[in-house]
Amino acid sequence: MEFPGISFNLSALKAASRPDPEKVYDLLILGGGPAALTAAIYAARKTITLALITKEFGGQVSETSEIENYIGFQTITGTELTNRFVEHVKGFDIPIAEKETIQKVEKDGGLFLVRLHGGAAFRGKTVVFATGKRHRNLNVPGEKELRGRGVAYCSICDAPFFRGKRVVVAGGGNSAVTAAIDLAKLATEITVVNFAAGWQADGILLDNLRRQGHVKMLDNSAVARIEGADRVSAVAIRNRTTGGETTIPADGIFIEIGLFANTEPVRDLAAVSPSGELIVDCACRTSVEGLFGAGDATTVPYNQIVISAGEGAKAALGAYDYLLKKGLI
Repeated sequence: MEFPGISFNLSALKAASRPDPEKVYDLLILGGGPAALTAAIYAARKTITLALITKEFGGQVSETSEIENYIGFQTITGTELTNRFVEHVKGFDIPIAEKETIQKVEKDGGLFLVRLHGGAAFRGKTVVFATGKRHRNLNVPGEKELRGRGVAYCSICDAPFFRGKRVVVAGGGNSAVTAAIDLAKLATEITVVNFAAGWQADGILLDNLRRQGHVKMLDNSAVARIEGADRVSAVAIRNRTTGGETTIPADGIFIEIGLFANTEPVRDLAAVSPSGELIVDCACRTSVEGLFGAGDATTVPYNQIVISAGEGAKAALGAYDYLLKKGLI
């Protein structure tokens, strides 16, 4: 897809330097999605010392085929939007540790110590934790291969691309049933497949879904595989009682079986919700002074790109105000 007047030339940008393990940074930003990258831009404009540590850029955004609800673009792919974010960040002289997995965040005296799985460690006066969430996968053949080409995880983001299509929804909880209700306004055929016997979604949602005339609901059933060459073309479903398998034509499948917050590195340090999300207040503050949270990894509702970006800006500004008030800069 081409966008007149917009070019993505990341090769023209100089390679970012790597953070210095001997240096104490004013701010360490952990993550590579919209929240973390926006936080990096806002912090860089405050001319404090900062470093960004991430496993990869984009997060869930890069897995989204088309995005139509991010301000400034009528439509843009997840990869292209990620490239725009990275291009913006790399326009600043920000040290970046890329392809790194965070092992643990600790308090070391008055500083934060961020340990990486490779053995390296970095120190900072404050931290913005914005590592996002990861999808709970079906782990069936075809899921990984066709991700972004009919395999989707966000009905809010991707439902409009399945107008007039045949769709499967995997899951039986509120998120799956809500996705099916949203898709029912657009798709011609919907099959909801739930691994468990019965349904876990709220009754009012199930009643709404059952009123839709073109929805088939299969419980005690499992997605066996996702078929297709360049795009999803069919989904094989196995009845868990009989063992019988049926392959149904489908243009896409929405996997709505939950998300995991990537908060393992801070769970021994800060308060998290029962579902593992980092608990933050309206200013992105956590239960630990100097530790700020932003984006999908936190308790802020609605996992949307624009919300994560806004929360990243708030977290960076909050960290800057904290540094000022504490006389740390």
